Amino acid sequence: MFASIPSPSWSSLSIGPIELRVYGFLIAVGVVLAIRRLGSGLERFGMWGVGAGLIGARLYHVVTEWDRFSGNLSEIPKVWHGGLGVPGGVLLGTIVGVLRARSFGISTAETLHAAAPAIPLAQAVGRWGNWFNQELFGQPTTLPWGLEIAPENRPVGYEAFETFHPTFLYESLWLVGVALIVIWADRRFTMGHGRVFALYVLLYTIGRAWIETLRIDPVNTVAGLRLNVWTSVIVGIGAAVYLVLSARSRPGREDLRAASSDATDADDKNDENDQNDENHGEAGVSENSETSETSDDSDDQAPVSQMSQMQEKSEKSDTPEPGPDDTATTTP
Repeated sequence: MFASIPSPSWSSLSIGPIELRVYGFLIAVGVVLAIRRLGSGLERFGMWGVGAGLIGARLYHVVTEWDRFSGNLSEIPKVWHGGLGVPGGVLLGTIVGVLRARSFGISTAETLHAAAPAIPLAQAVGRWGNWFNQELFGQPTTLPWGLEIAPENRPVGYEAFETFHPTFLYESLWLVGVALIVIWADRRFTMGHGRVFALYVLLYTIGRAWIETLRIDPVNTVAGLRLNVWTSVIVGIGAAVYLVLSARSRPGREDLRAASSDATDADDKNDENDQNDENHGEAGVSENSETSETSDDSDDQAPVSQMSQMQEKSEKSDTPEPGPDDTATTTP
């Protein structure tokens, strides 16, 4: 169907003094799509997960490629030079997103339920950045969909080959399929208690392990396998075990709407209590003010009343009263 897939000859756009890298732009687009897909009031917490995800992805890359950074630590924060590890990004981004949502009363189950199809969609879009950078491609191939790579971007030992497996395309298509399967399975089965997120992890790691075996970029290996292959195998087994054990111990699905409603009601109740406390405080201040004003009025009136009583007594004492001796005859 194709003779080959050409690679773009550019990977950035210059807009005045600003240079916009296509890879970063595509990651941003993927993030926006993921946050929009979250819905359920989780959009504002999605950005926390995104920020933490970028940090986690960079840390994972630094740890797994420590030989590259050990002699030049100043390169660690320079993400624009390349190097993000998806496993670290998903791990830290999910943890921070869940904790942030829980602090606002949104359950872990609801957050993972919404994130399960959103994360692979973001990954699927972001992977196309590898196409523009002509990086992370696979072994040489003569298949009709082989990816053309410029001579200066071919690894050492592969200079004579022109087309390679477009692993970015394989992974992007795989991730779109993962998102669709997760959405279908969630509607078809009662996948509660985080199992829908575990299904995403399992499906993603299966595809990632296969794609890693095709790639030829130099990375650290353990027992002859790329480190990311081991990570995918271990994490995938863990997700599969959780799926089985969780389905047995906690079958069915929790009522996410009820949990969200309870959390909202609790927040409303707290707001109502806070408002009542404020009202009581204002009422207390007002009552104290009225009492103080009444007391001040009483204090002002008290001296006037006492002076009136003293004046009346004085007038009475100055007026002579007739007595019996006034008319009586004096006895010698």
